[in-house]
Amino acid sequence: MIDIISEYEITQQQLGLFSTFEFICVMTNTSKGESVIVAGAGAFGGWTALMLLRKGFKVTLVDPWGPGNNRSSSGGETRFIRYVYGGQHIYTTLSLRAKELWIDLERDIDKQLLIPKEVLWLSQTKQNTYLDEAIPAFDKYKIGYEKLTPKEAQIRFPNLNTEDLEFLLIEKDAGILKAREACQSVVKVFLKEGGIYLQQEARPLKNNTGKVAGLQLANGDTLTAGHYIFACGPWLKKLFPEVLADVLEITRQEVFFFGTPPGYADYFEHEMLPWLDVEGTSMYYGFPGYDYRGFKMAHHHPGATFDPTDDERIVTSEELQKARTYLEHRFPIMKGAPLVESRVCQYSSTKEDHFILDRHPEMDNLWLLGGGSGHGFKHGPAIGELMANVLAQTAHIPEAFLLNKI
Repeated sequence: MIDIISEYEITQQQLGLFSTFEFICVMTNTSKGESVIVAGAGAFGGWTALMLLRKGFKVTLVDPWGPGNNRSSSGGETRFIRYVYGGQHIYTTLSLRAKELWIDLERDIDKQLLIPKEVLWLSQTKQNTYLDEAIPAFDKYKIGYEKLTPKEAQIRFPNLNTEDLEFLLIEKDAGILKAREACQSVVKVFLKEGGIYLQQEARPLKNNTGKVAGLQLANGDTLTAGHYIFACGPWLKKLFPEVLADVLEITRQEVFFFGTPPGYADYFEHEMLPWLDVEGTSMYYGFPGYDYRGFKMAHHHPGATFDPTDDERIVTSEELQKARTYLEHRFPIMKGAPLVESRVCQYSSTKEDHFILDRHPEMDNLWLLGGGSGHGFKHGPAIGELMANVLAQTAHIPEAFLLNKI
C-alpha cells in the first residue's frame, strides 16, 4: 500500500434507479457514525461515498443524472491510468494507490475494469521537462519504463511516424480504465454495502450560521446531515461561484473516433499502444482501439468556456480539422479515415491542474472536492480514500489541494 500523505439521521428513502443498474439494495444502515451527504456520483464523489461508508459514516449519495452519465466528466468509455506527472510526484503516488483500489473493486464485483496496457509517450524535444522530471518518481517507486529512439520505435510501431520525434517513453505498468462502467460499479458496491443513492438535483441551503442547513432537492424535499461534500465536477463552480470564480475554469473538450482501414483491425485494436504526445501545455492523446469503437483521439488544451447543463455537445469543424491534420501526420495509414463517432465533454481545471479538496471558507460543514483538470478520473479511489480520512481526522489535506494555494 502506498502511503500518500499520512495515516490518516438520514430518513430511509425509496430509490429511483434506471433499470440497467440491477442493483442489490441494502437499505438498512447499522453504522453509529456521523451522517454525510455526497453530491455527485462521478469518480471523485462515488469513491468518496464508498470510502466514507466503509469508515462507519452514514452516507447518502445524490446525483441529478446518475453515475457515469453522458453530461459528466466521468462519462465516456475509456480513461488512462498512468504515472507520468512531471515533477508533481504526488499524482504519481495517488495513481499507484488508486490502481490498488481499482483492482480491489474488480475483486468485489468479479469483473475487469482495468485493462493492463503499456502507454507510449512521444517527445519532439530532446529535453522534455514533463517526461524527464517524472523519472525520479519512477525510479523511487520501481515503476517500469523504457526509453526508445525514433528508429527503435519505428520498428516496434511501423504505422507510427517518428521522423520528428527525439525519443519515446513507454510506461510499463499503465492501463486503460472502463470509465462509465467503473462509475456505475462503484455505486453498485456502495448500495450493496448499505449506502443510499438518490437521483435528484441538490442545492445547499445556506444561512448565516457558518454551516449548511441542509440540501434542497428539485422535488421539494430537504435532506440534512452532519457533513456535506460537493464533488460535482463542472457544476461545482456554478454552485459556489463566490469561492471558485477565479479558481476553476470549465472548458469544452472534443473527442473523435475515426474508422480504421479494412484489414487493420488487429493492429489498431490489440497491438498499438495508447499514446500521448505532449509539448508544453498542449497534448494530443489517443486510444488506437477499445472494444472495436474506432481510433479515439483528442487534443488536451484550454478550450472554450462551457456550460455542462445547457450547452450543445456538437463538435466543431475547426477542432475536427486539427484532429485530422495531427492524425494523418502521426499515423499516415489513417489519412482520409472517416469520423465514425464524436463526443464533447468538459474539463474542470485549476491553474496548475491541481485538485481541490478543502472546506468551504464560510461553512465549516461543507467540503468542496473537484478540479479534476482532465486527469482526475484515474485518481478517484485514492481521492475518495483521502477525503474519507480527512473527514475522519486521520489524514491531512495536501497543501497543493487547498483553495488558498491554488
